[in-house]
Amino acid sequence: MGNRADDYGSDVEIYRKPLTDTIYAETPTGAPEQLLALLDALGLERKTTATAGPVYTWHEVPGHLSEAEQKQAATRALPSLLLAGYVVNIPDELFDPTAYQEAVADIRNHRHPAAAPPASTRPAPKAPSRANPARR
Repeated sequence: MGNRADDYGSDVEIYRKPLTDTIYAETPTGAPEQLLALLDALGLERKTTATAGPVYTWHEVPGHLSEAEQKQAATRALPSLLLAGYVVNIPDELFDPTAYQEAVADIRNHRHPAAAPPASTRPAPKAPSRANPARR
């Protein structure tokens, strides 16, 4: 069983499997749970297959969506993945520029499930300093 992310050295390979309508998002063998959870949060469906060797994990764009909606879902995942520092590849025929711009706007406006880091990773707010009173 091959894995494009392992083959290409990327964190996520998004592609349509030949002779199918399914859009896949493959991650490297042994990908960190943080990456897998982010793909889950972005609306992609996690799949696994156990073998005598490794357990293969990948994600798929939900199959009940129309072809245009599938492309939009795959594209909308990109900004959050890139913002998190992952290397992602997607072919031109699956990339939807409008969906990408909308996802970026959602992140900027904090309307996206992966837009804000978890509370445990955010620094605690500082109390105002009495040495430098606020200007009015």
